[in-house]
Amino acid sequence: MSQFPTKEQAELIRRQYPAGTRIILKKMNDPQAPPPGTKGTVVYVDDIGQIGVKWDTGSGLSLIPGEDSFEKVSAPEAKKTKHTPSRER
Repeated sequence: MSQFPTKEQAELIRRQYPAGTRIILKKMNDPQAPPPGTKGTVVYVDDIGQIGVKWDTGSGLSLIPGEDSFEKVSAPEAKKTKHTPSRER
């Protein structure tokens, strides 16, 4: 984005990416960015529309809609990433 979003635009981003949403990174123009294909979980959306993500790599770098390229992980794929305890002994 070339300028900060309005409060209404930031709220729309919050509704699109609520906490817990799984995402996958396509591209981020930041030297500390996780590699493309890295998955993460949305933690929050701040007042200027940046999406706080806890990346599976341990990073906490935020996404900037309109600048960074990412998408939601599909529901079946998101379920696969959840840990299920083993019943084996």
